[in-house]
Amino acid sequence: MDISPIISAQGLADLIGTKNLVIADAGSGTEARERYVKEHISGSHYVDLNEDLAEVPADAKNGGRHPLPSLDKFAALLARLGIRRESHVIVYDDKNAANAAARFWWMLRAAGYTKVQVLNGGLPEAIKHGITVNAEIPKVADTELPALKTWSLPTIDLGGVDAFSKNSEALIIDVRENERYRGETEPIDLVAGHIPSAINLPLKNNLDGDGKFKNPEVLKAYFTEILGDHLTENIAVHCGSGVTACHTLLAMHYAGLSIPKLYVGSWSEWSRNFKPVEKL
Repeated sequence: MDISPIISAQGLADLIGTKNLVIADAGSGTEARERYVKEHISGSHYVDLNEDLAEVPADAKNGGRHPLPSLDKFAALLARLGIRRESHVIVYDDKNAANAAARFWWMLRAAGYTKVQVLNGGLPEAIKHGITVNAEIPKVADTELPALKTWSLPTIDLGGVDAFSKNSEALIIDVRENERYRGETEPIDLVAGHIPSAINLPLKNNLDGDGKFKNPEVLKAYFTEILGDHLTENIAVHCGSGVTACHTLLAMHYAGLSIPKLYVGSWSEWSRNFKPVEKL
């Protein structure tokens, strides 16, 4: 049986010092990297969304703003971090796992790594529970380059989502903020609105008032009511660029549900390919 994809700060504290533990601090951009250099959970290694967890294209119409990197590039990252098949990987960020942490979790699971957990509440929760933080950059022992053959979790491409949008038996879930879904504002991409037939489940609905994931039973009831009779293979989840969508996939798995398809290109790809756009 798989371990829970979410771990509490106390659970992490109990693991500190155990064999095969690898802790990853996942961030995005200069600000996150500078924060890591100043303060991170002791022994954690920095992973950057743009540099490590994506292959940023020249034009986002080809795969969106954060396409998956090549498997060779991801394998090199795992070797650099000292992650082996027997490793127990704990991933955290400073944004309630909404950004790079959930994406790294999804990629590790898709690469066949099963002992991967995201820290509930992230760095603030670790600090609150007295887990040691410092500025020391850990060293990594030589690690064999893993052989990665495929991404094993389900994804869907632009054409597949286009077909889903016209299929009454399919369900497209948009996890962006309601204002972006409604087309009232678009701070990142070129066009405001949403994919026709998509429903809006803002990722903030996965969290409680303290920025931690809701109880799995609560999440299961929430998602079950919304998903209804839709088959998992007929469900696609997207966001702006395939990153925060992983937060909802993580929440679904935490709730004990099967993981639906990730639309990696997401709105950043759809909106640049002259596809139909709806606003409310």
